[in-house]
Amino acid sequence: MPLVSRKGILAIAAVIDVAINAQGRPVSAKALAARHKLPPRHLEPVLQALVRDGILKGIRGPHGGYELAREQKKITAEDILRSASRMEDEDEPQSSLPKLVSEVVRPALAEAERSFSIALGRINVEEMAKHAAALK
Repeated sequence: MPLVSRKGILAIAAVIDVAINAQGRPVSAKALAARHKLPPRHLEPVLQALVRDGILKGIRGPHGGYELAREQKKITAEDILRSASRMEDEDEPQSSLPKLVSEVVRPALAEAERSFSIALGRINVEEMAKHAAALK
């Protein structure tokens, strides 16, 4: 049973990819999409959400793309997943949730989500990038 959405996993992978491939120049959305075997239009909303939340920085122009907006060790899995989660929340307005979900299910899961969030806060991009670089 996965606890992290597909978009959340994709967001983490994109940030790690930028961390290990930027090397002084921005990583293009097209190159990111190609490495992850995705159409660029599928990845672009994820990247834009990460820019809005100050995780990535978007560079415009013919040699533009994305780079990290902060040091690797200062970006956590929790930061990235929170950004991806906000993007998913925008897709479904809170007013459309049934009372059962908003008043029973979500409050019941709140403590588990807090514990999971604390654990995610201990995982940073620097550690994941080291593991990813070792795969090359």
